Amino acid sequence: MDRVMDVLGDRVLELGPKPLANGPYRHFRLTRDADGIAWLLFDREGAGANTLASELIEELDAVLAALESQRPAGLVIRSAKKSGFIAGADVNEFRGVTDPQPVATAIGRAHAVIDRLAGLRLPTVAVIHGFCLGGGLEVALACQVRIAIDGARFGFPEVMLGLHPGLGGTARFTRLVNPTEAMRLMLTGKTIDARKAKSLGLVDAVTQERHVRPAVKDAVFGHLKPARPALLNRVLNSSPVRGLLAPRMRAEAEKAAPSEHYPAPSALIALWEKHGGDKAAMLAAEQASFAQLMVTPTAQNLIRVFFLREQMKRVAASGSAIGHVHVIGAGAMGGDIAAWCASQGLRVTLSDMKPEPIAGAIKRAADLYGKIMRKPAEIRDALDRLVPDLDGFGAGQADLIIEAVPEQLELKQKLYAGIEPKMKAGAILATNTSSIPLQDLRAGLHRPERLVGLHFFNPVSRLQLVEVVSHDASDPQILRQVLAFVGAIDRLPLPVKSSPGFLVNRALTPYMLEAMLMLDEKIDKRTIDAAAEKFGMPVGPVELADQVGLDICLAVGDMLRATFGDLLPEAPAWLRDKVASGDLGRKTGRGFYVWKDGKADKTSGSPPTAPPTEEMIDRLILPMSNVCVACLREGIVDHADGVDGAMIFGTGYAPFRGGPLNYARSRGPENVVAALRALAAKFGGRFTPDAGWDSFK
Repeated sequence: MDRVMDVLGDRVLELGPKPLANGPYRHFRLTRDADGIAWLLFDREGAGANTLASELIEELDAVLAALESQRPAGLVIRSAKKSGFIAGADVNEFRGVTDPQPVATAIGRAHAVIDRLAGLRLPTVAVIHGFCLGGGLEVALACQVRIAIDGARFGFPEVMLGLHPGLGGTARFTRLVNPTEAMRLMLTGKTIDARKAKSLGLVDAVTQERHVRPAVKDAVFGHLKPARPALLNRVLNSSPVRGLLAPRMRAEAEKAAPSEHYPAPSALIALWEKHGGDKAAMLAAEQASFAQLMVTPTAQNLIRVFFLREQMKRVAASGSAIGHVHVIGAGAMGGDIAAWCASQGLRVTLSDMKPEPIAGAIKRAADLYGKIMRKPAEIRDALDRLVPDLDGFGAGQADLIIEAVPEQLELKQKLYAGIEPKMKAGAILATNTSSIPLQDLRAGLHRPERLVGLHFFNPVSRLQLVEVVSHDASDPQILRQVLAFVGAIDRLPLPVKSSPGFLVNRALTPYMLEAMLMLDEKIDKRTIDAAAEKFGMPVGPVELADQVGLDICLAVGDMLRATFGDLLPEAPAWLRDKVASGDLGRKTGRGFYVWKDGKADKTSGSPPTAPPTEEMIDRLILPMSNVCVACLREGIVDHADGVDGAMIFGTGYAPFRGGPLNYARSRGPENVVAALRALAAKFGGRFTPDAGWDSFK
């Protein structure tokens, strides 16, 4: 019984004495316990999580002024929100900023408040549960002692928004912990858990919720000694060592995110290289650097991407009723969909005609769980939820059946004929088809309204998008259930109407086929890939074709060309020969590149002599924007933001461009149309601008 009470106790936050119902502050509650320790609770009004908006920082200033005059024995700062400590800055305040001066002024005011907290002449203790990110971590760094509740997560994700920390974090973090570790975490945006934070010296103690009061008392009255920065930190922050380390950091950062497109890592390294030995100078320089980054197109587009993700999350209604998923087809896609669903807490049965693919899928699942889960018990539980089902018994019990068999209409229809009579009442049938219209697939079904498309993207564990495909007989209630399911497995849904290739494949196919024609023109494959990468694509079209599989590229290209004719280039004859000979790309070890350990070998052969040209970039990139405009015009997708979000989260389309439609908007639709017309005159009708450009804004 005691153990049960302990577990229950850990779910209830220890928030000190009960505050008065009508305190003087909107976003904070301030009380004092019997030991004279003040408890300051962050509780942003009307929000499920704490974020640092300017009004909240102003109110914090007033609270600190009161504390300076009251002089309690100590101060505990913690969040009253179950979700965590502070999730960072209120990103709404960053949108649409074009002038760095007001940003610098606002940041200067916020710095003064954080400095005031750091300068309090009394013991200050941050008690941290859940997420402590960005500005939240900067508040914690301004306290003298940090106590983490087991399971807390720490990080500086600002780089994901094209920024670096801006509330003193660059200076305080690099002084407190080993600066090479501090810089690595700020440059990558990765989070760490409480135990890792303790080993770095970022937090002074890790405890359970039930031990918070004694831990706070120990910290305030000197029994818990805060971690002291190691002597090594001072050495690493010295000018000669910074001069040696910074160029290495810059080279690593450049490989991961070229400064031409992502200026924040370079700005952060420059800040530390120049001022890492002088805290006051670094705090001042951080403000100016942050303000300059805020107005860059990269930051504004990445902030836009942040809100695109939030919009897509809202489309995924809450309250999924799906508890059991049955996946048919244990190949690369089906096996990985099953593994992902099991990792998100669902019971999953996985069937195939042979045991070998199921065994392979279970092994891949174990490998994935080893990478994304921290505790052996979590890995064991996820594998327990993933059940091999050679006989397909799960089909009669599942709430959702996902079919992921090869892209052959007759095969899928035959499968549905056998499955539909077994489905329990209310169950949903979903297809992971990437290209076949649902109007064709539903033929022969007794309950066609129960069929939906759930098109995942490879690799399932990394690409967040799922196209939720409807047809003209779809049941709106079933579509809502499926959207909720996608949200429940931590993916981003895009509702699309059924049409060949839906949105993403239809937009990506001309990207890859144009590369085939460029190869036909004897342009080096590495030059073609370099052109796309120069624009900011995560992988060039030739390498991407190898990753997808040349057989799949060819099949999708043929299917789309049958519908859209000369708006798509015809696949060269030699591509068909390559597929016929079995050189299919990564899955066979050889395609356009030779693949070793899952990576394309780009070192063999003589290096390309010519660099990529702007025309090459336009040939690859502009058809994507053209198809996206066409899909908007045809009503395949309802709004431009959904199109941009889908291309970023489903293909990795250069995030700092904000999506193919945002890129067209920032370049100027007239400019894009003129460029397409020039390409059409030179290379053919596949570049003809879509009629949708006339009304595109």
